[in-house]
Amino acid sequence: MKICIVSDSHDNRYLLAAAVKDAKARGAEAVLHCGDVVAPTTLRILNPIGLPVHVIHGNNTGDLYNMAELSHNPDNVIHYHGQDAGLELHGKRIFIVHYPHYARAMGVTGDWDIVCCGHDHKAEIDSISNIKQFETLFINPGTAGGVGATPTYAIGDLDTMEFEIMDVPIEEDLLINRQPVTTHHAPQIITVKED
Repeated sequence: MKICIVSDSHDNRYLLAAAVKDAKARGAEAVLHCGDVVAPTTLRILNPIGLPVHVIHGNNTGDLYNMAELSHNPDNVIHYHGQDAGLELHGKRIFIVHYPHYARAMGVTGDWDIVCCGHDHKAEIDSISNIKQFETLFINPGTAGGVGATPTYAIGDLDTMEFEIMDVPIEEDLLINRQPVTTHHAPQIITVKED
């Protein structure tokens, strides 16, 4: 079973749909969204594509009430899980959260085959040595919305556990917000000198 992993779409319906359509054409059967959808209505564009979408909210939460309402509509493919989610797909245990440090910490537990995250808009695939003596796959698909970075998503096969980062196929003149407005960094410790 192949899956599509997206994050940080930030209301960019067009790029989100382009990523999911491309992944479906490559054989994806489900979508995991690692947060920062912002407006829940952004996800409506995924209904006609027809893949089940598992989504969490991230730090740009948007309207959580309407996100829950949207996911309870029987005509939607959207499954909203809150701030994080533990799923089992095709026999693999997958944890979805927005923050990379939280994903890495969950990866160390050995309770998950894959941990997925977003937030910093930096696409990355890595492995984490865990306390149960095997490797947990760490996947950050980058930003599907192209905010401050090239729009990307991840696709992979749960049978082979091989994943790759893909550029969202989009015409160059439609790419906007590529220059960072703000940077996403780990909190800095500031030393205050006393006079």
